[in-house]
Amino acid sequence: MPSDTRLSRMLHVLIHMDRHAGPVTSETIAGMLGANPVVVRRTMAGLKAAGYLTSVKGHGGGWTLTTPLDQITLRDIHEALGSPKIFAIGLADDDPKCLVEQAVNAALAETLDDAERRLLARFGEVTIGAIAHDFEHRMTEVCSGSPAEA
Repeated sequence: MPSDTRLSRMLHVLIHMDRHAGPVTSETIAGMLGANPVVVRRTMAGLKAAGYLTSVKGHGGGWTLTTPLDQITLRDIHEALGSPKIFAIGLADDDPKCLVEQAVNAALAETLDDAERRLLARFGEVTIGAIAHDFEHRMTEVCSGSPAEA
């Protein structure tokens, strides 16, 4: 099963958008991600519905941030993307009457649920602004000067 990279990709896009003067087109974002503009629009629609972006169609249009990055958490974006499944690990249901399967599933379900709660709680503590600040710090170290757009 391939990894769902939408969260990582959208965080990347949002940080670039924050540093871009004016709206960013779906075509520009698609070029950055190596994706189809239709897929970009579909993905960005969730962020728009959640209130983090706005869009304007036509010449001079595109996507614009409506919320400062310091006010958006990883969990916010995860939820705006439809709360994709966190783990690829799942429970077996080959023989629901099997007592071994029941015991295994109970232990796995409890453990996975706990891990997901903890991960989502941590996602709620990390802002995209903090990630952007980390980027700026890394750029300063690499460039030995003022941060620049990568």
